[in-house]
Amino acid sequence: MIAAHGAASIITTERSTITNMNNIMDFITALPKAELHVHIEGTLEPELMFALAERNGIRLPYASVKEIRDAYHFSNLQDFLDIYYAGAGVLLQTQDFYDLTWAYLQQAFIQNVRHAEIFFDPQTHTARGIPFATVIDGISQALVDAKNKLGISTRLIMCFLRHLDETDALKTLDMAMPYRDRICGVGLDSSECGNPPGKFREVFRRARIAGFSAVAHAGEEGPAAYVREALDELQVMRIDHGNNALDDTSLVTELVKRRIPLTVCPLSNIKLGVVNDMSAHPLQHMLDLDLLATVNSDDPAYFGGYINENYFAVAKALSLDKATLVQLTHNSFTASLLDAETKAARIKEVNAVAEIE
Repeated sequence: MIAAHGAASIITTERSTITNMNNIMDFITALPKAELHVHIEGTLEPELMFALAERNGIRLPYASVKEIRDAYHFSNLQDFLDIYYAGAGVLLQTQDFYDLTWAYLQQAFIQNVRHAEIFFDPQTHTARGIPFATVIDGISQALVDAKNKLGISTRLIMCFLRHLDETDALKTLDMAMPYRDRICGVGLDSSECGNPPGKFREVFRRARIAGFSAVAHAGEEGPAAYVREALDELQVMRIDHGNNALDDTSLVTELVKRRIPLTVCPLSNIKLGVVNDMSAHPLQHMLDLDLLATVNSDDPAYFGGYINENYFAVAKALSLDKATLVQLTHNSFTASLLDAETKAARIKEVNAVAEIE
């Protein structure tokens, strides 16, 4: 594992860029990290999609893996969601959900993810007649195996699809109640524009009463007002994306004061046109404002990279130094749902790699 040159060079000297380092990706890979924003359905690589379609006798509108990859071209959130939901149609059996989740966890292990908080969208599957138990049994068995075989800790977060109505979300919450020991939180995803967080006020209220943590996608394509609404109406403890929060100075002040994390997804932002060029990505600005920003992959099979590729993309485009990369990995554990003792242990692991006392 490649380490930095010491605490003094990281903490006390002027910011030293690493854009000219040949081992930038090695350093990123060496850093233990948490991933807090990844949709398990969004990790469905074309090869696995093709294999599952063949196993389940599903006829895809693509003749090859290459054709599937070529279809992964879109310019906005809705175009992406259309192919995302179509791809999920190959997931039918418990083994399919296990294979999907295990494939992601193996990749996460390679990229030195020590903790992953994974979103899943049960409504995408129950609407197709797939039992809730089929979905969660496959996913959760892979999470158990990740702990025992890979040493990766995990948390599972159930998202409600915001393009559907709250009644459907409430039914989904009822389905989840027998599995509360496997699901730690609820979230909100899918088409943001025209679907404000307040639309789901009641289901989040009931979920919090039931003991679930609450997070929500907000401020990706939606306005800063959606971020504030998620905080006020849904009482979330973390904002997924949150880019547009920067448009509201008072909101930024509140996010900083309350230490509300933002789970930022750089390659996703580029792919969906949220940010036009990586050199203009607001991540460094977020950190300069003392926002608790983290780096994540979102839907890596569709957006061109897992967590390390996301770190690399912003490190290269924004000339991030080692101290900033270390800070981002610290942030990832700080913003996680892990207990305080485990967070401290993981941050200590980061410091050991970066040779920080």
